[in-house]
Amino acid sequence: MDVSYFFNRRLEFIRQLYDTASAPYVERKRKIEAEEEPFVPPYSEDAEPAFLSEWIEADESLHVLAYSCVSMLAAALHLYLGSWVSESRVPVDEALKKSFKKIGWFPGYRTHYSQRFAINFEACPENLQLLEEVVLARNRFEHPPSITSIRTNYADADLKKLPHPFFVDEREAALFADAEEGERAWFIPPTLHVTEKQLLAAIAVVEGFGKWFGAEIENRVYAQ
Repeated sequence: MDVSYFFNRRLEFIRQLYDTASAPYVERKRKIEAEEEPFVPPYSEDAEPAFLSEWIEADESLHVLAYSCVSMLAAALHLYLGSWVSESRVPVDEALKKSFKKIGWFPGYRTHYSQRFAINFEACPENLQLLEEVVLARNRFEHPPSITSIRTNYADADLKKLPHPFFVDEREAALFADAEEGERAWFIPPTLHVTEKQLLAAIAVVEGFGKWFGAEIENRVYAQ
C-alpha cells in the first residue's frame, strides 16, 4: 500500500474542506464590516454595533470549522504512523502499546520507530512539538471543559508543557512576548485560537514530517 499517497490525499482534503466551508462565513464578516447589503446598519443610538451577533456567529463558526480540521489532521497523523506499523509488519511491543494512554500515541510511535528502525527523530527538519500540540489541541476540542462556550481553552497542565503555545490569539501571545521563560505565566488559560493561517501552517508541518518520515521508513522497510 502507498501509505504516503493516502496520507497526502487526506491533507489535501482538509485544505479544500476549510477553504470551501469557510467561504460563506468569511464573506458574511466582510459584508458586516463593510456595511454591505443585507448588513447595512439602520439608524440607532445604541452603542452596540449593528449585526454584532451575526458577526460573532460567523467568527465562532470559523473557529469550530478550524477545530474540526485540526482534529482531522491529528487523525491523519495517527493513521499514518499506525499504517506504517502494518506495512512494515513489525508490531508495536505490547508493553509500549499499553503505555500509549499515559505518554500519548505520538511519543509512543516515536519510541517504536526509534527502537525498531533506528529512526532519529531529532534529525527531522520539522517542528515536532507542533505535531504534539496538534494532538493536544484535538483532545481539548473533543473534550471541552464547559457547556457555556463554543470555544475551548488550554488547560493549566497543557501550558506547563507548552511555554509558547501555537494556537493562541496574537493579542494574548503579545502580552507575554517579552517575558523571561521563568517569569512566563498565564493568569487565565488562553483560548485555543485557530485561524486559517495557523491551520495551514500546521498542515504544512504535518505534511513536511510525513515526507521526511516516509523517506526514512521506506528505506528501511523496503530494503529488507
